[in-house]
Amino acid sequence: MIDIVWDMETSDPDDFLTLLFLIGHPQVNLKAVTVTPGAPDQIGLVRHALCKWFSLNIPVGAYNIEHDKHCVSRWHYKVYGDIPPSWDAEPGSEVLLKCCDENTTLVTGAPLKNLGAAIACGSGSGRDAFRLGRLVAQGGFAGEGVVPPEHQLDKFRGMVTCPSYNLNGDPKSALVTLEYSGIGIRRFVSKNVCHKVYYDQKMHNYFAAVRDQSLAFFYIWKGMDVYLKKKPAGKRFHDPLAACCAIDESIGIWAEVDLYYQNSQWGAKLSPGTGTWIITDYDHNKFVQTLTSY
Repeated sequence: MIDIVWDMETSDPDDFLTLLFLIGHPQVNLKAVTVTPGAPDQIGLVRHALCKWFSLNIPVGAYNIEHDKHCVSRWHYKVYGDIPPSWDAEPGSEVLLKCCDENTTLVTGAPLKNLGAAIACGSGSGRDAFRLGRLVAQGGFAGEGVVPPEHQLDKFRGMVTCPSYNLNGDPKSALVTLEYSGIGIRRFVSKNVCHKVYYDQKMHNYFAAVRDQSLAFFYIWKGMDVYLKKKPAGKRFHDPLAACCAIDESIGIWAEVDLYYQNSQWGAKLSPGTGTWIITDYDHNKFVQTLTSY
């Protein structure tokens, strides 16, 4: 079993689908969930899935429970019904400080606000320093000089830097995370590979075949059944790829790098000894096998 904490947002379906996947995967011990920004509608959605569907009472953290804007996409309610808001959440930094240690993996599919706050709080006077065995973050970019030409997507060919949604959501916390010595290893599942990964009709057929084997699979299949009826071309599956790489690192081909921020864009340079790795390609068959394990 792998001890995992999942840090998520809800503007896009794949964060919530990743939550369902992590709940249901037989190799995962889901210790906690933290949410950015952590508005009551988001906490209500997460609590509903954990408690109502899976009877799982684990800590849930919010970066800002007072956030007053609606943060859950209409897709969530269309698929899963009208779910009420909830204020049942601790500060996200406190949840990470309490639940992360040298044997825990933090998987992130959101801006690194909760992680940045935990590092800051754990470094304060009278507090134990924040410790984390492994970070697997969806975000960053590896381009020319890191990704071999034969593995580059045409849309990124020749590029060295590129904006990255999650890391650009809080660059200060991302940069602190890269420098922080209390994290054992950092793995970034970047957009240069994530843009290759789709949940399409073929993937939907895989889930149709196993949906009765797992409640989590059923809810994933149900959500994507609605999605594909509106957008039959499919959905990029960024966060599930990151979660699968946390379970089986051999899904990815990795390069050890210095990840850097320049002019609101992210890039990577090959740099042995940094403890920071970025994905340059992936094994699709291993990804599907891990994604549909039960």
